[in-house]
Amino acid sequence: MSRDVLFFDLDGTLIDSAVGITRCVAYALERMQQPVPPPAELRRWIGPALRTSFTPLFGDAQRVEQAVALYRERFELHGWQEHDVYAGIGEVVQGLHAAGHRLAVVTAKNEPHARRIVEHLPFGGCFEAVIGATADGTRSHKPELIGEALRRLSLAPARCWMIGDRRMDIEGARHHGMRNIGVLWGFGGREELTAAGAGSLPGTPAELEQLLSR
Repeated sequence: MSRDVLFFDLDGTLIDSAVGITRCVAYALERMQQPVPPPAELRRWIGPALRTSFTPLFGDAQRVEQAVALYRERFELHGWQEHDVYAGIGEVVQGLHAAGHRLAVVTAKNEPHARRIVEHLPFGGCFEAVIGATADGTRSHKPELIGEALRRLSLAPARCWMIGDRRMDIEGARHHGMRNIGVLWGFGGREELTAAGAGSLPGTPAELEQLLSR
């Protein structure tokens, strides 16, 4: 597998960003005078594109855009720093990079935000590219994001793996005929990832490393 290219999701795969994301969602809802759901429900915002999550609440496109703008307002000040790196994942990324794998981050997070986070990670330099959503939402779903990564890096899907914690990661990989891995330390869980068709389900970063070292 020394020549395989590995696409990593960001939220729920490299970092536990629950605090930052949920606080920014709550901020947007409060500013728009909407009731703030309990923390467990707010966690559903982690993974999907922002507009996907806000649209059922507001319906009206203008109000959805207002909610997205408010979310980003707080995220740019505070939310991008409100995360923890999963224990062990940095060492795994560094080891894969040292072994000759090309690595990229492919996330539904706004690309400038994702780039800022990755640049500040201790192992961020291992990733040759960060592919994220466009500000206007024209590129925000995983099939589109993976397609952009393949285009930007001039890669064939057969050379690549998608590694993520939500069904969107698995579905996006399958859309392109790519191999995939669903990690169990994030926000999706075994049932969701199995239903989406995950190829493997490592429970820890160490298990992920073993899987990719075969």
